[in-house]
Order: sequence, then structure tokens, then C-alpha cells
Amino acid sequence: MQQINIIDAKKHVDEKVKIGVWLTNKRSSGKIAFLQLRDGTAFFQGVVLKKNVSEELFEEAKKLRQETSMYVIGIIHKDERSKFGYEMEIEDIQVISETEDYPITPKEHGIEFLLDHRHLWLRSKRPFAVLRIRDEVIRATYEFFGKEGFVKFDAPILTGSAPEGTTELFHIDYFDTNAYLSQSGQLYEEAGAEAFGKVYSFGPTFRAEKSKTRRHLTEFWMIEPEMAFMHQEESLDIQERYIAYLVQSVLDHCQYELSILDRDVETLKRYTKVPYPRISYDEAIELLQKADFDIKWGADFGSPEETYLADHFDQPVFVLNYPKALKPFYMKPHPTRDDVVICADLLAPEGYGEIIGGSERATDYNYLLEKIKAAGLDPKEYSWYLDLRKYGSVPHSGFGLGLERILTWLTLEDHVRETIPFPRLLNRLHP
Repeated sequence: MQQINIIDAKKHVDEKVKIGVWLTNKRSSGKIAFLQLRDGTAFFQGVVLKKNVSEELFEEAKKLRQETSMYVIGIIHKDERSKFGYEMEIEDIQVISETEDYPITPKEHGIEFLLDHRHLWLRSKRPFAVLRIRDEVIRATYEFFGKEGFVKFDAPILTGSAPEGTTELFHIDYFDTNAYLSQSGQLYEEAGAEAFGKVYSFGPTFRAEKSKTRRHLTEFWMIEPEMAFMHQEESLDIQERYIAYLVQSVLDHCQYELSILDRDVETLKRYTKVPYPRISYDEAIELLQKADFDIKWGADFGSPEETYLADHFDQPVFVLNYPKALKPFYMKPHPTRDDVVICADLLAPEGYGEIIGGSERATDYNYLLEKIKAAGLDPKEYSWYLDLRKYGSVPHSGFGLGLERILTWLTLEDHVRETIPFPRLLNRLHP
């Protein structure tokens, strides 16, 4: 008899197998007990028929408590009524560890309660599905950039400089020297691009602001590619191919998880079609004003504006060339306009807003030096970054994708970061 995982049940129809599981829920009648089981790979139902087992086993099945761990032995059958498609007719149960008073019962719980018990909430279906999809996005990311000829080039988490300004930096006293938790690996990726051509980093980044919405997280993970000899238009081509690739990979490998979340796969399929629409910031302002938004040129977009723009096209949409005053110092100025920079944000539909921010990078040494000073930053801290403009500088572009942001969009969830298994973390989202 073979021991298998639940996810492999389809390979063992009409076979007797053994599976290590936890009990998530149960119900019973006089002649049958239905056990809802999980093993970390999937959820499915085990059925205990009173007529086919001993009286002792049937009574034991009826008395099992939620999250009891055990081995179940039985025959795998197809079950077209369930989302998973298979179930087990149980012939024997071997309890490993009993439990009682499990706090997350099969009823509605408030988000605050779930946050306080997130180390256990991980076992529930929705966090399970979200984290499985997260894993697929990560796997597909490595696959995509590997196929595209990128080198993974990890940036430090402790840094001495700020690519996005100093107001949101976590300060650290690093042996009597000022250091900060990284806001972004981008500046380091630019150095990598001039060594390897195309690089990307994938790691944690931080903002010294309280997390009050899904758009503002204290800690989040960023994928940050940087490409030498590349202008903005070519970068946009890579960005949309990357997003389409991630969506297709989730569709190909996470149908079960998407069904748990009731995510409409036909909607997701639309997002695999490229190219995505592209409009200028100027055109975006005109669209918003025509829709009676109270917004003037030069203002940044909030969630309502981003939602309207993306839903207007019913696709992810690039908004190009924002006002210079809204963007960081390193972005390349527009060749014919002094008021905008060469950049783009990719806005996701369905109310999820910006998921990518990117730009062509400034290459003029003197321009960058003046922008660094104007931002109130110390040029000495950026001497190495300025060196990149002195020794063989080339046109180069890059972008950053927030992993949590694309995950909330793909899953239509509000509390993706709350699935991390540590209670009372600062990084909390609220409805």
C-alpha cells in the first residue's frame, strides 16, 4: 500500500492508499461520517461508511476533533460534486495527535481575530490558496527571467542610501554609521546591469510608514529588473510579457487554488493578451476630468483615479511620463519637455491600481548630481552611483513589481500579507 499526498489522488483512483492528514471539519449521520481533510497539498473529503467498518472505528470517526492529525487508509474514488474532484472511502484511521478547543472553528471570524491567530489561520483554505499562488508567481518569475537571459543579482537589505527619498526610511545604527533597511534594490541593479547587461533582484523591501491599506505596506517583496542598452519602449514590452506570463502560469498551475477563491478564470485570461493599452499622463488627466474627477495636471493619482483608468480599458494599462515633481531623482528627463520624465506605471483593473513602476534612467552625470542635491541627499553617499555615469554609461531602463500587489490582484484578496505566520506583526492590512 502506497502513502501519497491528497494532490496525487487522481493518479490512484480505485486504489487503496495511506495519507497523513489533519481534520478541518466533520459531520455525520446515523450511517455515514464525512471528514474534511487536508495535508498541505490540497483539501478533500474522507467518507466513513458504518456498514463497511467496525463499530469502534465509526464511533472514533464521529468523535474526532478539529485539527487532529492522523493517517487515513482507504480507496480513492472520483467525486465530481467537489471542486477537488476526488474523495476517499476510509477503511482505517490511525490517530497521531489529538487536539481540542482549536480556536478557528468552522464559522465566521472577524479579521482582527484571524490576525491574532494567523499562525493557525494559515491552515485554512483561503490563506492556503493565496500562498500556493504566491509560490507559483515566484516560480514563474525565476523561469521568465531565466528564459529572457537575466542574471539574478541580489541587492543588500542594509543600505547607506535612499533611492526613493529619506522620509520613509527605517534607520539603523550600524556600528556608529547610519544605515537603512532597503527601500529598493534598484540603484544596485543599475550597477549590475552595467556588468551583466540584464539583471534582476527579488527580495524584501521596507517603508517606515504604518500599513493601513493594501497599497501601503511596511514590508513587502519586490522584483526589480534592470536592463542595459534599453530604452523605455523596450522595457514596456518586457513588462507586459512578464505580467502575461505570470497570469498564464497561474492559470496553468493553480486552477484548484483559483476555484477555492472563486476567482473568475475567464477574466484572468483577458490579461494574457498583449500589448496592453498605453496612455500618457496628460491623456489620463483628460480622461479623469471628463469623468468629473476633481483633479488637475500635476496631481498624483490615488486609488479612485487608478481604478477608473484601468477599468476604462478593462485591461492593465500603462500610464506614461508623469510630472517630474512626482517622481524620484534618477528618472531620465523627457527630451522635448522639461516638466515630465520618461517613466510608466502599470495599473491593474478590478480596483487594484499600480502594480509596476518603472522608468528609463538618467545618464547625465551633472543632471543626476544636481537632482541628488535638490532632493536633500548627500552626494558623497551616491558617489558610487554617479560613477556609473562616468565609466561607460549607456541607455538603461528598469522597473519594480510589488509581489503583494500583483498577488492581491490575481486572487482578489484584501489581506494577502496577513497570511504570514507570525502574530502581532506591525505589517497589518485592514478592510
